[in-house]
Amino acid sequence: MTGSPARAAGLTTRFTELVGVEYPIVQTGMGWVSGPSLTSATSNAGGLGILASATMTYDELEAAIAKTKSLTDKPFGVNIRADATDAPERIDLLIRERVKVASFALAPKKELIAKLKDHGVVVIPSIGAAKHAVKVASWGADAVIVQGGEGGGHTGPVATTLLLPSVLDALGDSGIPVVAAGGFFDGRGLVAALSYGAEGVAMGTRFLLTADSAVPDSVKQEYLQRGLGDTVVSVKVDGMPHRVLRTPLVEALESGSRLKALYAAARNANEFKQMTGMRWTTMLRDGRSMRKSGDRTWQQIIMAGNTPMLLRAGLVEGDTHAGVLASGQVVGMIDDLPSCDEMIQSIMTQAHSRLKALGSLS
Repeated sequence: MTGSPARAAGLTTRFTELVGVEYPIVQTGMGWVSGPSLTSATSNAGGLGILASATMTYDELEAAIAKTKSLTDKPFGVNIRADATDAPERIDLLIRERVKVASFALAPKKELIAKLKDHGVVVIPSIGAAKHAVKVASWGADAVIVQGGEGGGHTGPVATTLLLPSVLDALGDSGIPVVAAGGFFDGRGLVAALSYGAEGVAMGTRFLLTADSAVPDSVKQEYLQRGLGDTVVSVKVDGMPHRVLRTPLVEALESGSRLKALYAAARNANEFKQMTGMRWTTMLRDGRSMRKSGDRTWQQIIMAGNTPMLLRAGLVEGDTHAGVLASGQVVGMIDDLPSCDEMIQSIMTQAHSRLKALGSLS
């Protein structure tokens, strides 16, 4: 009688010890994608699942945390927009619900980091430059996720193979743990990241393309048909560099006029307002906050209204003609839809095999 295959051995790094997981693998908080089902499946498989809250109302986030806790007793995280008007209330919710990790796409204020840490929440901002890693480390961040230009969604111009070592050098040998993101999908990539000095990898597109992802099957098939050259970094989606699948809609956005793009963004912002129940005053306050926290122009802030609705059309409604499909370049290396557990086991088995092979070199 054949029993279940042996599970891959754990792999301990400072990051796994920090967040209390078996494997140094993170599922990133992708809007409309990283809900309770995917997040809990990742955590149950030994990685760190992260809920995406930017597209949720406060009440929806509260319900999503409760649902995730009902599906797993393992650590998980929540991604918070640090510049959102209700960020303090959401942080209070994380503290009250004893969520293990708070992750941020934009650096949270020093006071918010301190508050979270005082209540035992691990703080992990995502950064795109060495100077930002040094800054959030000085403010008390427990770890950072470093995403190179290969990654999907909002991304920067520097490849992971250059950005990662630059961040590690800036933080120094005694710096906080670094998790590498952008271009990872298998055990070879994990070992490569570890050899640089990272203490884990974070993946978005790879987790989107699993059986546990709620993305419609027809959309997953659209991803699986794509090659390495089928993504494009566009600033026409929301005014910021955004890596997405190359589609007729994206091509039209790229070739369209600025005035038409602003009109479409304002229309999408209004639809998002109606869907979430947000008031215009709240959206304007968020806009002012975004304006103060970075280099965004008012044009970019208005265009930011495109993002949630265009992503929702593609990733939730399955309309690949009217929606935008965020994707990393790694999409061209993926040809299957395993469960999160199967995928993580495959990654870890390959990682241990590569580590053993490297250990035999002389």
